[in-house]
Amino acid sequence: MSRAGVAPVTRRAPARTSLAGRTVAAASSLRRTDGLMLVAVTALAVIGTMLVWSSTRTWAAGSTGLVKKHVLNLVIGAVLAAGTAMVDHRALRAFAPLVYGVTLVGLCLVLTPLGSTVNGAHSWIMLGGGFAFQPSEFAKLGLALMLAMLLTRRAKGTERPQGPYVVVSLVVAACTMALVMLQPDLGTTMVIGVITAGTIVVAGVRKRWIAGLGLAVAGAGAAAWFLDVLEPYQIARFTAFLNPSVDPRGVGYNSTQSLIAIGSGEVLGKGLFGGGQTTGRFVPEQHTDFIFTVAGEEFGFLGSVTVVALLGVILLRGARIARECDDRFGMLVGGAIVCWLAFQTFVNIGMTIGIMPITGLPLPFVSYGGTATFANMIAFGLLQAIQRRGHSS
Repeated sequence: MSRAGVAPVTRRAPARTSLAGRTVAAASSLRRTDGLMLVAVTALAVIGTMLVWSSTRTWAAGSTGLVKKHVLNLVIGAVLAAGTAMVDHRALRAFAPLVYGVTLVGLCLVLTPLGSTVNGAHSWIMLGGGFAFQPSEFAKLGLALMLAMLLTRRAKGTERPQGPYVVVSLVVAACTMALVMLQPDLGTTMVIGVITAGTIVVAGVRKRWIAGLGLAVAGAGAAAWFLDVLEPYQIARFTAFLNPSVDPRGVGYNSTQSLIAIGSGEVLGKGLFGGGQTTGRFVPEQHTDFIFTVAGEEFGFLGSVTVVALLGVILLRGARIARECDDRFGMLVGGAIVCWLAFQTFVNIGMTIGIMPITGLPLPFVSYGGTATFANMIAFGLLQAIQRRGHSS
């Protein structure tokens, strides 16, 4: 009788202790979430939804067709971000080759009859029902994880990565860039190049490696130009960047109209749905690549600065997370993501105000998109995962 009475108590006590321990651990992990970054991403998503609605309401089916799809993409992206944030980022090191391999398969499939051409780039796989998949967006994530895994191997007695692994990293990046250039997608190729260079610099490689990489990039760019590797429309974009007035109704049209739209907003803007350039669709692709022109025209200088400030918060908090991470893998993944988002933000905004050539790069967390939205949200989730588990204290 005595043993029967004691046994249930003995079994329940560890369960109560374990539950309490898990609760405390969960609460501690939740407190480590970067709330300021979360607020910035949420605010950009809300602003982006309004801008997408304004730029598509005059021609999209039912006036809210694309907005509904955009909101659905954001919801899916939020679920992906939350799920990624719950993962121990250190465990992803073992799966980096698998993730990278899957992204390479996707890039190869695009070059088969399964691929489709949109806006001059053979970068898409059509899924039906109005949905499409762009493997090159996930290639950014796969490459970031793969480079971080390789460059964690440090040379004996130093904090620098081992030379052979730097070489392998460059080969891995070159394979990715080559497949993307075959599409051809110059903008994404540039992003992948920046992710590679940024990760290598963050890893602390010797200066001669950095100098050699810089010379290689310059040589590749010169070769692409003189060997006619670039498509005619890509060359036209560079021509318009150097001299937008050379053909304001042709190659310089996008640059000219985007400057007019942003300038017409002045300080306070014309109000949501009040932009003449936006309503008249004078700027092409305003819901994706040129969405910043909608912010400039309808929200004015103050609204545009707000968008830039929110993006700046994400980048600064991301850089802090990477810098303060205790493990090398998390530091390199965080650094790669920050380089990716920073460069893409600079190029997207820069091309709308005339300081960068036009490329097909959306504005992170703002532009309409499916695959790009998912990739950005997963990257955000990775930064949160590093923040929650990348510190010993």
